[in-house]
Amino acid sequence: MMEKVIFLDRDGTLNEEIHYLYRPEDLKILPGVPEALRCFREHGYKLVVVTNQAGVARGYYGEADVRSLHDYMNSLLEPLGAGIDHFFYCPHHPEHGVGAYRIVCRCRKPGIGMFEMAEQYYDIDKTRSWMIGDKEIDVEAGKSYGVHTALVGTGYGAEVHASDQKSGRGKTPYELYGADLAELAESIVNREIVET
Repeated sequence: MMEKVIFLDRDGTLNEEIHYLYRPEDLKILPGVPEALRCFREHGYKLVVVTNQAGVARGYYGEADVRSLHDYMNSLLEPLGAGIDHFFYCPHHPEHGVGAYRIVCRCRKPGIGMFEMAEQYYDIDKTRSWMIGDKEIDVEAGKSYGVHTALVGTGYGAEVHASDQKSGRGKTPYELYGADLAELAESIVNREIVET
């Protein structure tokens, strides 16, 4: 059976944007995020994080640190009914990577490699799946993969949205905008109810 997936950026979308976050004690989940994730889960969505982690490429921390942080994040979210089903991360950077991490890869957003990794676990219904993030590369990645896209106003999102509004393009590159993840969850769930 095909599954609907909410793909989520991490930094600035789920947690406060901290430059090269890797220490659990620095993790701060954004307000409304647990409620939004629980709402998605209650409506049958799988939750999949897709995050660029150039700090690994630059040698600031290791892949084990990324995995530990994700385990810690889920230890906070799962008791609230808001656990993430899968975390995927890109440890590469084409220019600033050290050693084997300095490569041009498919997984670094706006590439779609992390979405393709998720296909090993889920039969993804792209027509009912979304990518949510706070940056243009998140929207680009979602569009390239063929899912719906939403920009969240946390992290860099409000700034990106304001710039899009001023550009005079009229139509934004993303389908939905919400001030925070809770607002987007409500919009996405309501939209699906209307369409079904």
